[in-house]
Amino acid sequence: MIIQPVVNIAEICAQKGVENVILSPGSRCAPLTISFARHKDLKVRTVSDERAAAFIALGMALTSGTPTVLICTSGTAALNYAPAVAEAYFQQVPLLILTADRPPEWIDQLDGQTIRQQDVYGRHIKKSYTFPVDFSNDDAVWHSERIVSEALNEAVAFPAGPVHINVPLREPFYPATGEVIEFGKKIKVINEEESDFTLSPSLSLKLQEEILRYRRVLVVAGQQAFDAGFLQSIHAFSESTGALVVADIISNLQKLPQAVRFQDVFLACPDTEKLRTLQPDLLITFGKSIISKSLKLYLRNHKPEAHWHIQPAGQVADTFQSLTKIVRCNASSFFAGLTGSTKIDASFRNAWRSMESKAGEFLNSYVNKAGYQELSIVAAVLKQLPKKSNLHLANSMAVRYANILALQPEQEVEVFANRGTSGIDGSTSTAVGCALTSSAVTTLITGDLAFFYDRNALWHNYMPQNLRIVLLNNHAGGIFRLIDGPKQQPELEPYFETVQVLNAENTARDFNLAYTAVHSLKELDKALESLFAADSGAGLVEVFTESPVNADAFNEYKKAVRNIAF
Repeated sequence: MIIQPVVNIAEICAQKGVENVILSPGSRCAPLTISFARHKDLKVRTVSDERAAAFIALGMALTSGTPTVLICTSGTAALNYAPAVAEAYFQQVPLLILTADRPPEWIDQLDGQTIRQQDVYGRHIKKSYTFPVDFSNDDAVWHSERIVSEALNEAVAFPAGPVHINVPLREPFYPATGEVIEFGKKIKVINEEESDFTLSPSLSLKLQEEILRYRRVLVVAGQQAFDAGFLQSIHAFSESTGALVVADIISNLQKLPQAVRFQDVFLACPDTEKLRTLQPDLLITFGKSIISKSLKLYLRNHKPEAHWHIQPAGQVADTFQSLTKIVRCNASSFFAGLTGSTKIDASFRNAWRSMESKAGEFLNSYVNKAGYQELSIVAAVLKQLPKKSNLHLANSMAVRYANILALQPEQEVEVFANRGTSGIDGSTSTAVGCALTSSAVTTLITGDLAFFYDRNALWHNYMPQNLRIVLLNNHAGGIFRLIDGPKQQPELEPYFETVQVLNAENTARDFNLAYTAVHSLKELDKALESLFAADSGAGLVEVFTESPVNADAFNEYKKAVRNIAF
């Protein structure tokens, strides 16, 4: 018999708007599995590999904006969630993690599948709870219901993130044959009203007066989801003030007219005098991380007089070592409140615009002549992405190439990447989760190590037919040939680059993905046309290159950048 408070966890989740549940099979978690599986309002999927399961849940929450519930059995199963939990924490994605556990009297008693699960995610979780194990007192039932509501409220409260409930369970785990599971009719549910974090009129006036002191205003957007309403606010601010907006590809501001997108190109300019003309006196930032190392280094070396960061709540990072003011409101309210409140130095604006224009012209010309190598391959993929689709970028070189090249404003592509922790471990799984909860075509651009590391992302019974994978297979961790340090070492090839001989044809066949191998740009164009055809299903295009060739080509690209006449 399953105790009623455990059954009611599923009911509380449903009443609070949870839709998607990812569980991994196990015996200790059987009461949770049965309760969630039998709830008519919850979509429950089974993914056996807990690491992949957690990243799939992450992708679902990213796309839906609502918490995904994760359920696993006791022991190391819970530890396998840890990489995705850390990513969710730093990327601010809501997850509710339910880990089944042994009852407290059996911890550290050499019982099977038993580890120390309380606070197992350490400081990479918003909050951890322990579910009651004894319900002989009515207050324990009240406590159990309160915990579930509090956990879900915490998961979505700004900044959103993962929350953990450890659920100790005693046997028996399974209901008797024919036993009916009924969800409670009178369950305590605590709802929390959202704050809009708007800029107060008094603070708006104060900031309008302060911003008038600055004539060289630069706005840097961090990672965030696409928001059409916010796009209007920042566009109005930029147009009325002349402020410059720098947009990494993961900021999802590529539709913003006049956004600076090619900073990775022109900030490599060796002319120190030219670079000095780009130095802001006020830097305004919002959102999460940025990809561009060039931009980080530039702003750390050319510090503004003042740096304002806009964030409604939570810890604020001093990424550029220049932070002077934290403004506690949402970014849309901030830009709406300061629209038209300052005018930018024309020479500052023109310097950025000129270098942006020349960088764009250079990229277009260079890529067209670059031949068959990874930069031109990624450029071809970005160009052919379907309109109003999703793009997932795996970590390592895929996300870097895409950030150099940028997307065109008219493409209307929403971009995702695991830049909370920037690991390669769950890139494919996250894309799968996104595809499962989106009707749009979802394309993953990934490298071979990231792909083969996460093959279990595809090991389940829910292959989304809107998933498209472009795999850059150079048979190595090619990034180590491109960065200073490892590329100069004699240990490069055996110990850093990690040469591997796999290809993805068998993987594609195992999981029923349409497969195409590519060895030239001509073959790539044909393969992408087929991959993105309207009637195409789930597919994988594997693009073969050689790591040393890519390294030489990227070095040639960097030399060409340094020779641009900015």
